[in-house]
Amino acid sequence: MIKDILIVGIGSGIGGICRYLISLFMSLDRNGFPWGTFAVNVAGCLLIGTLWGLLSRFQNVSPSFSLFLMVGFCGGFTTFSTFSKEGLTMLQANNYILFSLYIIGSVVLGVMAVALGYYTTK
Repeated sequence: MIKDILIVGIGSGIGGICRYLISLFMSLDRNGFPWGTFAVNVAGCLLIGTLWGLLSRFQNVSPSFSLFLMVGFCGGFTTFSTFSKEGLTMLQANNYILFSLYIIGSVVLGVMAVALGYYTTK
């Protein structure tokens, strides 16, 4: 358990650093659109989908390696990628109602939670 936590932590740290660097680079063009976040979220979704597909093809992949890449790196890079993968998993299982509740609920409640936190502490 401790080993897995450390593996996820190291992957998350590397993913977070990469997210920060890409956001810095992308924010050089300040036209009001959050290009850095947008680019990281789309890239993270492509990355987690690619890793998920690749890792599911190979039986001998270490669970620690999967944890490092998918939970650690991708989770630190963007949780949007995990959110999107979970949504696709629900669609693949034909759980359309659960998928809709998850997607809409996450976005709406997420924005509301940010607003609540911001406005109650401002």
